[in-house]
Amino acid sequence: MTVQEVDLGSFVQEWEQWHSAKEGVLAGPHGFLAITSLRWLSAEPTRFEDAPGAWSSTADGVVVELDEGEELTVDGTAVHGRYDFGVIAERASVQAGWGDAVIEVAKRGGHDIVRPRHPDSVLRTAFTQTPAYAPDPRWVRTGRFLPFAEPRPVTVGAAVEGLEHVYDSPGQVEFDLDGMPHRLTAFNGKAPGSLMVLFTDKTSGVTTYAANRSLQVGPPDGEGRVTVDFNRAGNLPCAYTDLATCPLPPTENRLPVAVEAGEKIPLERGGQL
Repeated sequence: MTVQEVDLGSFVQEWEQWHSAKEGVLAGPHGFLAITSLRWLSAEPTRFEDAPGAWSSTADGVVVELDEGEELTVDGTAVHGRYDFGVIAERASVQAGWGDAVIEVAKRGGHDIVRPRHPDSVLRTAFTQTPAYAPDPRWVRTGRFLPFAEPRPVTVGAAVEGLEHVYDSPGQVEFDLDGMPHRLTAFNGKAPGSLMVLFTDKTSGVTTYAANRSLQVGPPDGEGRVTVDFNRAGNLPCAYTDLATCPLPPTENRLPVAVEAGEKIPLERGGQL
C-alpha cells in the first residue's frame, strides 16, 4: 500500500474507530483502569480490603474462604464458604462477581494473583482520553513474516520488577523504515493466525511510554506479506497503572528510529495532548 492509494478520510475514520474501541475497553466498568490493587497470593489465607474472603495459593490452585454473609458469583452461580478456583493457566484469568465489582483471579509470571476491579476507581472515573499522534498513512508498511522452523520460547521482563514472562514466538516480522530493514520478534496475536509485537523506539520515554508499546499485525497472506500499521501502536495497561504485569519487549525489538505514530504517554503519567 502506498500513501497515494489511501482514501485519507476513510483511513482517519477507521483509526478513530479503532482508538475509541480500545479506550472503551480500557475505561470500561471493569477495565484495567478499574483495578484497585494487585495482590500476590501465598499459602497463608489473607484478607484484602477491596475483596471478600481470605485468599490463598495452594498446590491445587487458588482458594477463597468466604465468611458468613459473603458471596461471590462465578459463572453465574453464587458461591459461599470455601471455593476452589483450581489451577489457573499462565496468562489466564477468572472473573468473579462481587456486587458491582469484579474480582480477577489470575496467574502471571508463575504467581497466583487477585486484582479487584471496582467501577468507582478514581483512575477510571477521572479518565478522559489517551493522547496520540494524528493518523498518517506514511506509517503503514508492507512487511513480511519470517517464520521459525519451530516456535521458540522467548523470556522477557515485566513491568513488575523481578517478574518474567515466557512467550512462544512463531517468527519475526521484517519491514523497512527510513530506507533501512528492521526485524521484530513476534508473538501470537489475539486472532487466529495474527501476530503481536512489543517494541520501543527513539520516542520511548520522550513522547511515548518508555517501557513498551504493542502492535497487532494481521495474519500473513499466502506469500507471507503482512501490514505493519504503526498508527495502531498502542499502550499496554502498565502505561496507566502500576497494578499491571505487562511484558517488556525482547532486547532485539528496540527500534533505532523515532516512530512518531500511535499512542503517546498517557495523561496519567504526565503526557500531553
